[in-house]
Amino acid sequence: MLLLRPDLEDDKLQAAVEKVTRAIVNAGGSLSKVSPWGKRRLAYEVGRHREASYFLIHFDIDPAQVREIERGMLISEEIMRHLVTVLEERGPADELAPAAAARSSDEDGAAPAASPDGEGAEEDDTSDDTSDDTSEDTSEDTSDDEADGGAPEQERAEG
Repeated sequence: MLLLRPDLEDDKLQAAVEKVTRAIVNAGGSLSKVSPWGKRRLAYEVGRHREASYFLIHFDIDPAQVREIERGMLISEEIMRHLVTVLEERGPADELAPAAAARSSDEDGAAPAASPDGEGAEEDDTSDDTSDDTSEDTSEDTSDDEADGGAPEQERAEG
């Protein structure tokens, strides 16, 4: 994904995108799709700009060549930001990834499985108790003193 300066003319936008696509092809990659998304408002100001022209480029390339292409994008003054991500291949819909299979079993109301050593999930609830009773007592004593401006309890009772 490319974010280009919003003040560029259309021909300069296209030239900047062509420069990136040419670098991809010269590095041995192949382009799948170039999608202009148009001008969009940014979540925060980048430089002095509140908008950017977005372009989404799908391409295949050797991972070792990505660094060289990114270096060229960093040098370009037209490109404000860029992001290169890896799209993983999706298998058939009936094959669920392990994480997706675990989520679907949790949604069905399945109880947590016991660990291999035979212990249940109930013991995990007690292991999270990290509170220290002595520190809580100390904080309560100091809060009483702070509320009264640091005066001891004996003076409050008499005065």
